[in-house]
Amino acid sequence: MFRAYSALIRKEFIQVSRDRNMLRLIFLMPVVQLLVLGYAVNLDVKKISLDVYDFNRSQTSRELVDAMKAGDYFIPGEEGQTKERRPLWHLADRFQDGSAQMAVIIPEDFSERLTRGENVTIGLMADGTDANSARIGLGYTAQIVDRYAWKHTGLSPPIGIRSAFLYNPETESVYYMVPGIVATLLTMVTIMLTSMAIVREREMGTLEQLMVTPISGFVLLMGKITTFAILGLLEMVIALAVGVLWFGIPFVGSPLLLLALAVLFLISTLGMGMFFSTITSSQQQAMFLAFFSTIFAMLTSGFFTPISNMPQWMQYITYLNPMRYFMTIMRGILMKGAGIADLAPDIIALAVYGSVIFSLSVIRFKKRTE
Repeated sequence: MFRAYSALIRKEFIQVSRDRNMLRLIFLMPVVQLLVLGYAVNLDVKKISLDVYDFNRSQTSRELVDAMKAGDYFIPGEEGQTKERRPLWHLADRFQDGSAQMAVIIPEDFSERLTRGENVTIGLMADGTDANSARIGLGYTAQIVDRYAWKHTGLSPPIGIRSAFLYNPETESVYYMVPGIVATLLTMVTIMLTSMAIVREREMGTLEQLMVTPISGFVLLMGKITTFAILGLLEMVIALAVGVLWFGIPFVGSPLLLLALAVLFLISTLGMGMFFSTITSSQQQAMFLAFFSTIFAMLTSGFFTPISNMPQWMQYITYLNPMRYFMTIMRGILMKGAGIADLAPDIIALAVYGSVIFSLSVIRFKKRTE
């Protein structure tokens, strides 16, 4: 019995060692994931895009702005110094399309009151979609303002901060996480189902049988992936229903727009699944490749940490991740009520990426079945 058991283990090792694709997936992919994701996952919150509305326009207020922009905590955004455009209206547009994450509003009498030693309050507004980053950004601001006040007065800090969080006043982290989980589920299910199903057909020999029928290869392919697309959308609807009804996630945007853009996103994920099925020869290989690609997509999409916190070279890599764009779309529609104009860059990127990967996958699939 032991000899049979050891012989079986030996046979399995020999079988795996002869499969070069499996060896690459087992040993090479984890190393790549470790090296890349070690830089991608950064829990520090830095490089927050900061807009400034300085209505005082004095040397004193400029020094406060310079103090806030020093270091890596904030990066300069738009600066508005006139009253022609009300800050709250302008900020709503800036926050909705993702151009800004925070804004500081300095009142007209800032320098005069500070010089007289009177208490003065500055305004701070933050995009509460990412509650964690908003709270940390408020903490950074409080520390900077505190040091600035002590430096200029030497007394108890007379500068107060009146803060407000748009889209998520309660700063609930679950509002930020659940939409990301929904996007991750949609990505994982469609990629894995597509890649493994086609490989399974090839392993069982049924794919060749289907190819000799009067049905064309393209029609056969579309029939299979349409099924997976419907299953993915059904899972997304169920997950969103749980998020809204159970967790109380706000859904202030258009459900039809979200559904339409989810279909656009599926062109990318289904195309990736098909592509994996054309470069693998077994279900194990397809499963490993789909799993690692999904983990990579999730961690470089801004799901856990903002993309702006990643190294510059890693930020360039994230442009190749379609989940990056759909993550922005999902959170924008659910929490901000974003429309097509606000999401235009992400929609265009998804359309381009989906068209390229889907076309390449169809071409490779035809070559494998000819």
